[in-house]
Amino acid sequence: MSAQFLPDFSRLFDRPVVILSAPRSGSTLLFETLAEARDAWTIGGESHQIIEGVQALNPNFGQVDSNRLTEANASDQIIKFMRSRFARFLRDRNGREFFHHREITQLRFVEKTPKNSLRVPFLEKLFPDALYVFLFRDVRPNLSSMMEAWRSRRWVTYPKLAGWQGPPWSLLLPPDWQNVNGRSLEEICAFQWESANRIVLDDLEKLPRNRWTTVNYQDLLDDPLQTVTRLCEFCDFELDEHLLGRLQQPLPLSRLTHTRPAADKWLKNKAEIESVLGSVADIESRLQAIGYQRGD
Repeated sequence: MSAQFLPDFSRLFDRPVVILSAPRSGSTLLFETLAEARDAWTIGGESHQIIEGVQALNPNFGQVDSNRLTEANASDQIIKFMRSRFARFLRDRNGREFFHHREITQLRFVEKTPKNSLRVPFLEKLFPDALYVFLFRDVRPNLSSMMEAWRSRRWVTYPKLAGWQGPPWSLLLPPDWQNVNGRSLEEICAFQWESANRIVLDDLEKLPRNRWTTVNYQDLLDDPLQTVTRLCEFCDFELDEHLLGRLQQPLPLSRLTHTRPAADKWLKNKAEIESVLGSVADIESRLQAIGYQRGD
């Protein structure tokens, strides 16, 4: 990787909006909804290959042990390379590509991948004026969805994780993942859920409060118009007729939906989930404490 001759895109990204969440919390639905804003530019999906295409940021190559990235991982060379890679794939809701419209000097970028819940300090170096939208979901259906993702083998991220003795590793890879080697699936998923939400909370609480907000996934489902209107105000996005029309009807299923949503779907994993609730109780309490800050 050489950044010597790459363009300097440091001024292109104006207050990027980064969605943070644990896996299977509804972040794809939220991302696809915000991507319909007139102001929004995205890379069309998640940034796994852009970020982990750099060997120094990929656990498979031994320079990092997990998806946790901090300012220590953000060399000037890597930051310049990352901005250039993101810029290469940017497009708006109409499919207009930044690569073919270099006259654009600033734009509003929307980024999401659940792994970013472990990367806020790194993202702060990459996008110093970023705004963060922290999406969370009730632990019971969230854990159930994560367990189903593991079982399906559709979300395998590290099929040959060195030292791992369980099924092929799926979803994000938190620090200290070695501690759940040999544990049950529900324990692994509870570890992932607790790690993602705890690290997000710890990192965001170090930032000015006007740079992050929270969203309860159930609010997004129950009242998408009010929820997204509030988010557009936070993000400084225009709520135009196109986006308004999308919000005045039930939101479509996201493209990563595994099975159709149902309020009681998690009950098929009820016994396993209830056996691990004690391990996530502290983080669940912290989430409940911020779950009603809907107007901030």
